[in-house]
Amino acid sequence: MRFSVRAGMGGGPRAAAARAVAAEEAGFDQIWTGNDFLGRSGLISLAAASLATSRIELGVGVVDPITLHPGQIASIATELQELSEGRFLLGIGAGSDVFFGRAGLTPPSPVTRTREAVAAIKVLLRGESPADEPLAADGWAPGAVLEHVATVPPPVYVGAMGPKMLALAGRLADGALPLCLPPSRFARARSLIQGGAAAHDRVLDDFDLVACIWCSIDDDADRARLHLARHIAQYSGSLSPDALAEEDLDPDEFQMVQRVVLDEGLDAGARAVTPSMLTLGVAGGPDDVLEQIATLAEQGVEHLSFGPPMGPDLGDALHVLGTKVFPEARRMLDS
Repeated sequence: MRFSVRAGMGGGPRAAAARAVAAEEAGFDQIWTGNDFLGRSGLISLAAASLATSRIELGVGVVDPITLHPGQIASIATELQELSEGRFLLGIGAGSDVFFGRAGLTPPSPVTRTREAVAAIKVLLRGESPADEPLAADGWAPGAVLEHVATVPPPVYVGAMGPKMLALAGRLADGALPLCLPPSRFARARSLIQGGAAAHDRVLDDFDLVACIWCSIDDDADRARLHLARHIAQYSGSLSPDALAEEDLDPDEFQMVQRVVLDEGLDAGARAVTPSMLTLGVAGGPDDVLEQIATLAEQGVEHLSFGPPMGPDLGDALHVLGTKVFPEARRMLDS
């Protein structure tokens, strides 16, 4: 099993480089950062991180193809692949129509724009033009190629949650970054990705399916669970009722917590989070997290990505995972 961390964007490039160093020292295989429109640039942060590290792979999850053209994405990805000496991972996602609206942009549908971008970018990274790629957008000229390509192109991941986007990842991408809330949702994501591949006679032998989970870990298990409860309370009104119901969670509980947050504040909302709601993530002390890793391994997870809230302190969480969880998890999984 591979382990990665989604470490957020706080503090800018120098802070991102420091987090990458800490993740590398803790034994993580990959670190991923965001790249939100009008927010901090994860691409710049990964450039800084690539110069501060030597082993860990560095992913951006995700770049949208509307505020940054697919041709420019391919060019930047090539440079970061060379700067990192082959450790760069490119995540592509649809982006947010709400954010695009702030800039007066009206792009095609999420699936269409992601499909056209991934198809074009993969062709460009091979040194070819998307002009003859039927899944790319119209308008590419035969001479539209990158001036320089990396010896080994970076893998292209799709950030996806919905069925059509997951199927698209299985059809075209080298990997997928589905947010598995709760972690058991991994099985549903895997099935949809496999279906997308099978529909186009594609074999997924080298496909990197990342189980992206919320994780809160601390030597004090109760403190870790409270931190996850705060995170769940904060997002309780934003989660899809249909997706919650599919996982046998009660949407009414989440709406109740949202009302508490609005009326009484986040701390009161966290106290209102029920034990069943806590199953959205993985939380507790090292032994608790180890137990849940074992369960996910039994479900076929081969790449586990730990993401916010991580714990009361990110540095402490990385240290606990690296010193108390990963060594034992690897022994357990190898036995």
